[in-house]
Amino acid sequence: MSRLAIINPGILSLIQDLGRYGGAQQGITQGGAMDLHAFCWANYLLSNDSNAAQLELTVGLACFEALDDCQCALAGANMAATIDGQPIAPWQSFLLKKGQILQFRAAKYGLRAYLAIRGGFKIPKVLGSAATVMREQLGGLDHGQPLTSNTVLEGNKVPLLSRYSIVPTEYIPDYSADVVLSVIEAYQAECFTHQQKKRFYRQHYQVTSASDRMGCRLEGEKIVGVAMELISQPIATGAIQIPPDGLPIILLNDRQTLGGYPILGCITRMDVLRLAQVKPNDKVQFKAIDAQLLIDYQQRWMDFCRFFTLPF
Repeated sequence: MSRLAIINPGILSLIQDLGRYGGAQQGITQGGAMDLHAFCWANYLLSNDSNAAQLELTVGLACFEALDDCQCALAGANMAATIDGQPIAPWQSFLLKKGQILQFRAAKYGLRAYLAIRGGFKIPKVLGSAATVMREQLGGLDHGQPLTSNTVLEGNKVPLLSRYSIVPTEYIPDYSADVVLSVIEAYQAECFTHQQKKRFYRQHYQVTSASDRMGCRLEGEKIVGVAMELISQPIATGAIQIPPDGLPIILLNDRQTLGGYPILGCITRMDVLRLAQVKPNDKVQFKAIDAQLLIDYQQRWMDFCRFFTLPF
């Protein structure tokens, strides 16, 4: 058995897995890890099931104590983690010995890190998933609530590995790089004039502090659509809504399942993963993609799902 005690949960620490699917018709959103790239690598490093529950750390400043020897993996934003004061880099698996302290500072680049334990954390599932969705009060250890101090997390009982691994350099993202999000325009793109769309694509938007797991809210020049009445419609991950104030919102994992604002388009699934690491005040830009590029992006997403044996 491997147990990890939470000394300080930091800004926001949540139990996450791949998410909760099949409940949209009941108004239940998917939830799940925001950055599947980092999440999947953390499980892969430990030979865990692709859906094994992990900790999603937002911003950082968390602290944990090993109550047993724990095989762990860390991926995502570099939060200057240390074990008993000694630096440990992300994107690798490692041994956290009984009594050792794993501490995180604030991330300089990127926003979320993923801490996995061999076998995954032992968390009861709600509607088939351990994913924490605070808005719906589902999942995690306490009806969708963030983790708190003095909580003990227990790992599933599995044999320990005889080796430790590191993610190849070519698969480690540069979170300091400019963020350009590829857009698949929706049929409601016709609600916006050529001039308005040109304005949308040419500017650099700033991510606001109001952004969260529901959506990434942007600040910049307002985009005005043709006035029209819309019937509420299903919302996909990465959909770009333009509300009445003209400031785009990119809908993310904990989004509502229906919405009535015009949707200019949707960013690709791979870019959703990159957006999960964008912090408030960071800049993002958009580019429209044609049919050929869309096929290329779809192939990349399929290859990603196959490599990590994802069930979608």
